[in-house]
Amino acid sequence: MNNYTVLTPLLQVQGQGSAGLLNIFGKQRMKKEDSELGESLLDITENGHAKMVIDRPIFNQQKLDEGFEAGVRPQSSLKSSCRKACSKCTCSKTCCKNFLFGIFPFLSILKGYNVRSDLPSDIISGLTVGIMHIPQGMAYGMLTGLDPVYGLYVSFFPVIVYFFLGTSRHVSMGTFAVACLMVGSAVDKGVAKFGGVFEGCNDTVVSIADINGTNVTQISSTGACQDEIKLQVAMAVTLMVGLIQLGMGVAQLGFITTYLSDPLVSGFTTGAACHVFTSQITHVFGISTARYSGALKLVYTYRDFFTNIPHTNAVTLIASVICMVFLYTIKTYINQNPKIKPRLKMPVPVELIAVVLGTLISYGANLQRDFGVTQVGDIPVGMPIPKVPNFSMIPDVIADAFAISIVVFAISVSMGKILAKKYDYEINSNQELIAYAACNIVSSFFSAFVSSASLSRSLVQENVGGKTQVVGLVSSALLLMVLLLLGPYFKTLPKCILASIIIVALQGMFRQFFELQRLWKLSKIDFFIWLSTFLATVLLDVDLGLLVGVVIGLLTIVYRVQRPYACVLGQIPNTDIYRDVKVYKEAQEFPRLKIFRFENAIFFVSVEHFRNTLYKCTINPRHLKTEISKAKMKAYKQREQQEVEYNIRNSSSNMDGGSMELTPIDLPDVTVNIPAVPYDIVILDCSTWSFIDSMGVKALTNVIKEYRDVEIDIYLAFCKAGVREMFEKTGFFDMLDRDKLFPTIHDAVLHTFQAQKKEEPKTETSEDGGPSKNESEISPNATDGSSTDEGQKMKGCDDSWPKFNIATFYKHYEISERGSCKSLQVIVERENEEKEEKTKTETKEQSHQNTEEVEDTVL
Repeated sequence: MNNYTVLTPLLQVQGQGSAGLLNIFGKQRMKKEDSELGESLLDITENGHAKMVIDRPIFNQQKLDEGFEAGVRPQSSLKSSCRKACSKCTCSKTCCKNFLFGIFPFLSILKGYNVRSDLPSDIISGLTVGIMHIPQGMAYGMLTGLDPVYGLYVSFFPVIVYFFLGTSRHVSMGTFAVACLMVGSAVDKGVAKFGGVFEGCNDTVVSIADINGTNVTQISSTGACQDEIKLQVAMAVTLMVGLIQLGMGVAQLGFITTYLSDPLVSGFTTGAACHVFTSQITHVFGISTARYSGALKLVYTYRDFFTNIPHTNAVTLIASVICMVFLYTIKTYINQNPKIKPRLKMPVPVELIAVVLGTLISYGANLQRDFGVTQVGDIPVGMPIPKVPNFSMIPDVIADAFAISIVVFAISVSMGKILAKKYDYEINSNQELIAYAACNIVSSFFSAFVSSASLSRSLVQENVGGKTQVVGLVSSALLLMVLLLLGPYFKTLPKCILASIIIVALQGMFRQFFELQRLWKLSKIDFFIWLSTFLATVLLDVDLGLLVGVVIGLLTIVYRVQRPYACVLGQIPNTDIYRDVKVYKEAQEFPRLKIFRFENAIFFVSVEHFRNTLYKCTINPRHLKTEISKAKMKAYKQREQQEVEYNIRNSSSNMDGGSMELTPIDLPDVTVNIPAVPYDIVILDCSTWSFIDSMGVKALTNVIKEYRDVEIDIYLAFCKAGVREMFEKTGFFDMLDRDKLFPTIHDAVLHTFQAQKKEEPKTETSEDGGPSKNESEISPNATDGSSTDEGQKMKGCDDSWPKFNIATFYKHYEISERGSCKSLQVIVERENEEKEEKTKTETKEQSHQNTEEVEDTVL
């Protein structure tokens, strides 16, 4: 391949001998001679650690590519991508099978289903989750502003649809506090917009004008117009959420949740929990307030709450307090007790117990009639009649639907990924989008609002022992019994019991406040994202809070990309490792050499910061060039002034009748403080440059040109293939020679040493014929004076020489004239000497001419 000898790094474990030699870069068995050679190169220290000895040439990038036959990165064109996609569309049995199993994941799940071991666990888990669905469905149904029975519909229809299309085996679909709250916010906006039109309506079709600009819309309303408007708005939102999620799934946009960071989601859900708490606190005290929407809605709600607090219903408050204490005690000290929890086959259904007891006590004590306690009211028996959503409302709910679709998808997929990782399987984000879309589209025709995965129910389903989504079928069967038979029996259930269930369930979300302390220690940016998202959600509204959080998150990304970290690298002693000198105290910088790292790609966003940080860490060539020009100009002016004074003095001496022979006057040296050029080489570590665009190449070209004007060379180390390809396309190598690109930083540094060595003057010899002390061979990697034999050697094509520490190199070897820090002053002194010689020559010629004229006159 080439004439170079490159030995692969070997590793030997102490006590294993030659059998313990492992080739790091391959699994092939080593030959006997390679093993012996490897043993000779390895040096096992007392603590069992092995030394890695490398003997190879000093490469630049061009030699490396030529010697090892580097090719071009594979790139896919539009034509090849289309061909690849079309090749997958072959009509075959395997293709159809894979497509079918991809659209309906339950087929692959049930294919390996063990009825004997899995079914009993799924039945027990399904009954447990179904029992939780009943109180939570009714309670969270209230959050939307609808009747509690609609929450039971959400606990039934989406669960069945998800069984066929979902890829997660453990999430529990149904009602979720944040999703219900966002639907309720959209419903409030719809009531504020459409409510006035329906006032006083009866069993006729009402004409509505000016709802959508200048359009005229017909909306049918029967009975309680306000409830009908709420239901129509909720179904329009649900349908639009489903359509948005369907479009995202078809477009393969499952990655979109990556823009919702954990601090953002945590701050948002905590802020939403404040809205949920506020919406239920009025039911706890038995007072009523107006429902607000938009910015500062919490402020207005609490204003009304504290204004009406004297009208608190004492019985409602006492019942709420007793219920919350009961729920918290059972959940904390029994269901979550680490000593008792393992003994329970299933968690105590404390919510269902509270609902049953509340219903019985309210019915027996006539709480509504005697004490004015608000009850749930009539719950219709049977299944809802399919009904087409009101499409005319869709344009007015698009913004709310988009926010809800993103939040629901992010929360549900996050929960699914957590459980999938625990049980070692994967979920398909794009298929999950399609599953959520189908759930919401079907639900919008059956009076069920937006569904989502519930964190609490999913954990219970997994802890009880649920294996697959068969759990959902079992819980849906239990819900079906409630809808068909048991619904009317919950008529006397006080709403304060449902509010207490919701408030106690929020304790997990409010515990997220404790994350602030951890985030403050880990990352101030994540802390800021959490806090700003939380405040925006609380003070503005749920949808606006999410928007603010996303914008702030994206701005932090822009800030980090635009202003990345940059540093100067130094060598770790006795190694070829280079690290940040501010982090590693042992890292040593080299005189007259700087190694600069910019930890980001070089493109239009970061080029300005790249240039500024490079100049800050090294030297600004523009300023240096300006100062040098000023100093040189000052030196020339001083010399001209001295020449003028010299001519004036000569003229004066001639006029005084002195000797005609002119005696030259030695002009003093011009002394000017000319700025020194502190570096010969600046090495740019390009290992962190993932890519570079045309503006980045242009900026890099200008930087190289500016440094070249002050006689500083630029070397590039560790350029990725994509960066080098961009250099080829933009003609970058017209500015920078190809031999100034190196595969590693160490190659670039050693190349600098080798170039300096070739420029050295011949060494002086001592009296005994050996090298002088200044020329003694000292290993630059061993600053403590160790010999070169202990250091690593880099073998060149023609000769072998040790690695030098550049500090020792400059200490023991004379550097060139350029490194004397007086290069420009020397130039000025030389010019002065030339002028003095010229002046002396002219003076002698003038004197000789004057002597000849005098002789002619005498004759």
